[in-house]
Amino acid sequence: MKYEKHQAKEYSRDTMRGIWAAALNPFDDQHNFDEAGLRKNIRHWIDDLGIQGLFVAGKQGEFWSMSLQERKNNMTIAANECGDKAGTIMSISDQNVETVLELGRHAQDCGADYVVVHAPMLSFCHDRDEVLYNYYKYLCDRLDIGIAMWSHPDSGYLMEPETCARIAELPNIMAVKYSVPRDMYKRLTEMAGDKILVSTSAEPDWLDNIEELGWQLYLCSSPPYQIQTANDLRMHEYTELAFAGKFDQARKVRDSLDPVRDAILRSKPAGKPTAHGKYWQTLLGQVGGTVRHPMLELTEAEKSDVRAAFETCGLKL
Repeated sequence: MKYEKHQAKEYSRDTMRGIWAAALNPFDDQHNFDEAGLRKNIRHWIDDLGIQGLFVAGKQGEFWSMSLQERKNNMTIAANECGDKAGTIMSISDQNVETVLELGRHAQDCGADYVVVHAPMLSFCHDRDEVLYNYYKYLCDRLDIGIAMWSHPDSGYLMEPETCARIAELPNIMAVKYSVPRDMYKRLTEMAGDKILVSTSAEPDWLDNIEELGWQLYLCSSPPYQIQTANDLRMHEYTELAFAGKFDQARKVRDSLDPVRDAILRSKPAGKPTAHGKYWQTLLGQVGGTVRHPMLELTEAEKSDVRAAFETCGLKL
């Protein structure tokens, strides 16, 4: 590892900056993990798009459909391909805490920078604060790597800002991916922004969060490689303008991407977000591939709709 456990907060503040993307995992026509395809995508994301870090083996990566060994391989490939050019944060999320720890130890050994653990599903539990604090403390006590919290509606609840702030006191808790309403992540930023990096995946809000909340990290979803190409780096451009305090210029560049955002939203079938994202990648020349159960593939008619939206969205290929 590149830092000691007690240095996790400081190290993350120094190294986690800018745009980090959540990696979709390509599977071939037989639904096998496409290692070569992932390596090709990572090289494009880092070398051509300048993405500064990758969120690996998360929901975008369909981690729930992968075996334990596949998840480990996924981490190792990403750590090797990113090397010193980009950071990595590995999702070690699982309902079984021993699986979480096994994946966490692998992340430490394979050269990952950080790990992220989503809030577990909790049955029959209404007072969650003590449960969640002890869950993350259990992991922090047993892992040396920096750990990010991850709260999203899929857990069946949202972690309260006060709970996150309490957990943020643990020595190697260094960030949170906080997929919650803005008033909640604003409150957490005010409460614990000096202890952890707070971020959310909503790309249209990224500029406002830099300007109004002083954020330094976009963590993370698929827009960094779906609304950008090697010849069209407007997300990177508006981010750097915002970091330089040139917010009026940044806003013009951000808003120029509205046709791309609209094309993605209006062509995405409600029940097929992952298949849509992968097909959009294919249209961009990346390796998209198939999805695994329980996700659904696009029909030919849906693909036709996506192609039509893509061709008129204004991205420069």
